[in-house]
Amino acid sequence: MTGLTRSSDGLDERRRRILFRAWHRGMREMDLILGGFANVEIETLSDAELDAFEALLEPDDQKVFSWISASEPTPAEFDTPLFRKICEFHLSGRGLPA
Repeated sequence: MTGLTRSSDGLDERRRRILFRAWHRGMREMDLILGGFANVEIETLSDAELDAFEALLEPDDQKVFSWISASEPTPAEFDTPLFRKICEFHLSGRGLPA
């Protein structure tokens, strides 16, 4: 499994940077969750959603994974509509490679 399956061609600089960072987290599980979501959704995210995504890329992988897996409560500043969208996407299995 190589990870990034979407080309960054046609994306603006900000979206290219977010796509790259989503696939280069350090923890493979987070690469698959955030990178898979970015592969599918990056082109359609609003500026506010891009802000929330960038904020979510800052904390430690273990922390974000614990929020997504609901093993720890999600802090209010990260419990955004985008975060819930990522969780739903992950639970749906849509981002998993075929």
